[in-house]
Amino acid sequence: MNKVMTRLQRRSGARPTGRRDTTRPGGTPPRTPGTTPRTASGARPPAGPGRTPRPRTRPTDTRPPTLPADFFAERLLAVLSGRRPVHFMLGHTRGRAYDELAWLAERGPLRTTRGPSPIVYDLGYYEVHPGALEVFARIGTGDRLTALAFRLERDRDQRWRCTAVDAGVPRPDTD
Repeated sequence: MNKVMTRLQRRSGARPTGRRDTTRPGGTPPRTPGTTPRTASGARPPAGPGRTPRPRTRPTDTRPPTLPADFFAERLLAVLSGRRPVHFMLGHTRGRAYDELAWLAERGPLRTTRGPSPIVYDLGYYEVHPGALEVFARIGTGDRLTALAFRLERDRDQRWRCTAVDAGVPRPDTD
């Protein structure tokens, strides 16, 4: 069986331990003058006999690779909670999935008026065959858990597209 759990459960609103967010104010210390030598023109001085030039390398990324299931779960949650319009998923859906998403967004199954915003609490997927994932997500809103299921398929252009969405909202009989 190819079923995989991808997220650890944690309290809502809690940050992961050891997270260093440098994009927020106060995340990086201010530069002090004199830490990097410059010439009068503002350029760095050439490396002399006692100095070796520092190689320019990109920092290594130690984060695990982001799965397409994570990306789509966050985007679907934004649409179904009312934070984003339905056309936010226009290029990421295929077939009837966009119509299903529009129908679900009208009903707002994950929309909250008060209290905490919904978050993806847990995520798992089953690989049906290479290029097709069936994903389930547990959406947490305070003490309440809601299920969200969707299917992802890889297109010919190697991009993932959502082909089905279900949030547990019963459909009226259309006979």
